[in-house]
Amino acid sequence: MQARIDKYFVTLNRMICTTEVTDLQARQLSLAQGFSVLSDAAHSAHDGGNKIMFIGNGGSAGIASHLAIDFSKNGQLRSLTFSDPASLTCLANDLGYENVFAKQISSHARDGDVLVAISSSGRSPNILAGAAAARERNCTVVTFSGFDDNNDLRQRGDLNFYVRSHEYGFVEVAHLSLCHAFLDLDMGWDQAYSVAGAKS
Repeated sequence: MQARIDKYFVTLNRMICTTEVTDLQARQLSLAQGFSVLSDAAHSAHDGGNKIMFIGNGGSAGIASHLAIDFSKNGQLRSLTFSDPASLTCLANDLGYENVFAKQISSHARDGDVLVAISSSGRSPNILAGAAAARERNCTVVTFSGFDDNNDLRQRGDLNFYVRSHEYGFVEVAHLSLCHAFLDLDMGWDQAYSVAGAKS
C-alpha cells in the first residue's frame, strides 16, 4: 500500500509541475510566465476597481468558491463566484443549465474584469458559454482544464492552464494546487509572507 501511495503523490506532483500553459494564440508559456500574466491581470483588475470571477461545476464549483474567498480575504483581490443555489436553480429552470453562468456574467461583468473558468473536461457547455459571455464583456479570460489536450475551453482563454490527465481527482487537485500556489507566491510565500492572520 505504501508504494501505491508514494506512486500516487509522485504522479500528482509530476502533473502539477508539468502543467501546460498557453495564450489565446496557442503559444506556449512556462508556468512562471503564466503566473506572471495571471498576477498582472488580477492586480490590474483589482486596482482598476474591477473583480475576478470564478466559475465551475461540481468539484470545480467547490474550487471556485474556495478560491473566491481566499483571493478576497487573504489576497486582498476583489473576487466572487456565481454558485448561489437560488440563482443556479432559477436560471437553470428559466433559461437552461447551459446558461446559468453566462446570464450572471452578462449581468454583472464589466470591461476590465477577469473570469477564471474551471472545468476538468474543458467541455462543459455552461462553462464555455460563461467564457463567451465574459469575452463579450471585454473581460480577461483564464481557463483551467484537463482531459483531452484539444478540449474547447483550452482554446478560449487569454491564458490557459492545462493538466494532462483524464482522472478527475488528479485534475481537480492540480487545479486547486495551482491556484493556491499562485496566490501564496503572489502574497510573498517564502519571502516576507507570514501565515499569521491568514488562518482559514
